[in-house]
Amino acid sequence: MTVQPLRLLGDPVLRTACDPVTRFGDATSRLVDDLLEGVLLPGRAGLAAPQIGVSLAAFSYNFDGQHGCILNPVVASASGDYDGVEACLSIPGLSACCLRAMTTVVTGVDRRGDPVTLTGSGELSRVLQHETDHLRGVLFIDRLTGQNRKDALRELRRATGPLSGAAG
Repeated sequence: MTVQPLRLLGDPVLRTACDPVTRFGDATSRLVDDLLEGVLLPGRAGLAAPQIGVSLAAFSYNFDGQHGCILNPVVASASGDYDGVEACLSIPGLSACCLRAMTTVVTGVDRRGDPVTLTGSGELSRVLQHETDHLRGVLFIDRLTGQNRKDALRELRRATGPLSGAAG
């Protein structure tokens, strides 16, 4: 296993909806291993397959003692409001307040195709939503509103020049 390099804002893989995982063999197991290893680096709470250049619906998480990977995740339910600072490995140096659900239930499958359900509250809920968004080509900056969005987009323009792939 090797920690894969991250794809950054502007890479089309980050704005493309992922294909579902349909084969559960060696290639899928290697992807899961790469995601599980990659999320263990300091400062990482989640890592989606597109962030390492793979357009398959899979992400790993490592938060508050919980570490795992889920394939073909679907947000089964989300409730409450949870506002706080969010950032993204694919948009280094940028963070902003982003409203998410306080509690999220995600269903999917593991590397063998067996059903998995994961429930998160607070920051783990944020991670689950953030990573599931990645698999649909949505970045956290797309979720920002009002002044938070204006400030974040201004900061990105200042740091990188005109944005490619950042909506509105």
